[in-house]
Amino acid sequence: MSTDEVVTRSLVRYLAVPGLTGELALITLDNGHDHTRPSTFGPGGLASLDAALDEIEARSPAAIAVTGKPFVFAVGADLSGIPSIGSAADAREIAETGHRVFRRLRDSTVPTFAFVNGAALGGGLELALHCHHRSIAATAVVAFPEVFLGLVPGWGGTQLLPALIGIDAAVTVIVENALAQNRTTPGPRAAQLGMADAVFEPADFLERSLEWAAGVVSGDVAVRRPEVDRSAWDDAIARARGIVAARTRGASPGALRAVELLDLARAGDAGFTAGTAAEDDALTDLLMSDELRAGLYSFDLVNKRAKRPAGAPDKGLARKVTKVGVVGAGLMASQLALLFARRLEVPVVLTDVDQARVDKGVGWVHAELAKLAERGRLSPDARNRLTGLVTGSLSKDAFTDADLVIEAVFEELSVKQQVFAEVEAVVSAECVLATNTSALSVTEMAAGLQHPERVVGLHFFNPVAVLPLLEVVRAERTDDATLATAFAVGKQLGKSCVLVADAPAFVVNRLLTRFLGEVTAAVDAGTPVAVAERALEPLGLPMTPFELLSLVGPAVALHVAERMHEAFPDRYGVSTGLQRMVSLGKKSVFSAPGVLDSELAGIDAGDSPLTAEELRDRAERALAQEIGLMLDEGVVTGVQDIDLCMLLGAGWPFWLGGISAYLDRTGVSESVTGSRFLPRGVASLPA
Repeated sequence: MSTDEVVTRSLVRYLAVPGLTGELALITLDNGHDHTRPSTFGPGGLASLDAALDEIEARSPAAIAVTGKPFVFAVGADLSGIPSIGSAADAREIAETGHRVFRRLRDSTVPTFAFVNGAALGGGLELALHCHHRSIAATAVVAFPEVFLGLVPGWGGTQLLPALIGIDAAVTVIVENALAQNRTTPGPRAAQLGMADAVFEPADFLERSLEWAAGVVSGDVAVRRPEVDRSAWDDAIARARGIVAARTRGASPGALRAVELLDLARAGDAGFTAGTAAEDDALTDLLMSDELRAGLYSFDLVNKRAKRPAGAPDKGLARKVTKVGVVGAGLMASQLALLFARRLEVPVVLTDVDQARVDKGVGWVHAELAKLAERGRLSPDARNRLTGLVTGSLSKDAFTDADLVIEAVFEELSVKQQVFAEVEAVVSAECVLATNTSALSVTEMAAGLQHPERVVGLHFFNPVAVLPLLEVVRAERTDDATLATAFAVGKQLGKSCVLVADAPAFVVNRLLTRFLGEVTAAVDAGTPVAVAERALEPLGLPMTPFELLSLVGPAVALHVAERMHEAFPDRYGVSTGLQRMVSLGKKSVFSAPGVLDSELAGIDAGDSPLTAEELRDRAERALAQEIGLMLDEGVVTGVQDIDLCMLLGAGWPFWLGGISAYLDRTGVSESVTGSRFLPRGVASLPA
């Protein structure tokens, strides 16, 4: 179905293994590329595996094993071929073919083994689960990312995994982990759960796995698996439905179908054929859905565009960073210090206005490093080394030999200008000065400096260790060397960098403020808080408007709203209800789930209430208008960067395909701006 498929070949060797009577047929999955292009299964890859099994069966070996090329077992279906699937018949064919070929390993009368030497994701993990026995490398990871993309594990995963590790653990792996930013499971943990029968170190993984397989076949090695508790099936399915409702508001067809399929698995082996037939039905429907095309568009943005940021200068211009200064020692500054120390492994110095604050910030970083060591994520030596790298000082003279200084102080322009002036007086002429501002003008911050060209915005998102987005802000006079250094540091920090212009609130905060502004304005006008809270549920966003407000913090939200009102008074207002929350020191509109705080009674007492549908329409139209204006202003290189920012910085669901894709699909883009943001066929089925 895809002429562009990079075919994963199933290469067969016949091995004489000590202790095994007869040959072991070893299949190595290899797409002919290095580990940067993982092995996948398209029609060609499945045909190659099918042919290999034909050859092996004709030779009647004592055992069959499947392994992968270095670092990779297999990572599932060839997603690049999905746009070529033009009909439901094509979709059903790929679903049924995967089931038929993989099932040959499960139904084989010869013992079958999967030697999971590296990443096993999606269909790769399903192939392994079809084998009778599995070994796994200690460095390998496994996961089912399908629900994250708007699909289901459709080549046996929803039926095999619950029977192997129990329904509750299967819900965690298939649903909960996928909807938690596609969390993976390390090899040792996978073995604890029962997904693998043995764990070996990577250095001699294949040799140990062959030795182990020979022992299993001969009976010298007993395979013991955790007993599966089948008594709590209803509770586990209820938990799965709760996760889907909380994370997607029930708006993701893939997530809903995954739960239905997991429920079918309660029949066990007796229901396996019926269960896999239901997987075929689900895959047929989902492969022909807009949600899947949207999820693949999101996947492409995160895995391709994010790795090659549009507009970034030549990386050869980047300067080396051997020491970092952090101005401020509050929570955000401390999070930044921890990230810089862990990722760059260079000295990091925090400063603040008094010793107590400095000590608190440095102490927080040291305590976090201790926690990481306690959890086994840092060795004792690494903890000691990193702890020694993070220090504090009351004097900015400590920045004299720093190559990068980032400020994370109060969001007031004059304060930040003073900080930069003080820092510039002590650092070298090439030291990069960065600001973590969320809304203020970087250009104005740099205006009074002798070297404004070395000032750049590095807008991190809270919590810093979790959210992968970094908005790299180019001010009017930022030079290429500074910008290249910013991108290089961002990459070292493990962030996905997006170049943005120095416009008010940049990308994420500008759109979220406009979005929240429509909600708070509707409440001010008389829309009941309860109606406003659920108005956007059909979008399937990970948080309701007021959950988002609590996360951001009402004071921060008000500050940004005021700044945006100054910049664009015709589109951004300042909510009286939000002002009241801040004046009362409230962190939420609710005193308990769904219960309006009594001190905020009357904030929705206006006389022009909206229905949920009217509010949702206003919010969507406002977003479309703002995106159109941002593109006109050149805030980003293309609309794909806006989508990438919202996916990685605001938790916009993958299966919605980015904000522009959603607005195109619903017709809002054309209604508001007169045209679509993306070409037809991108992030949706061709017209």
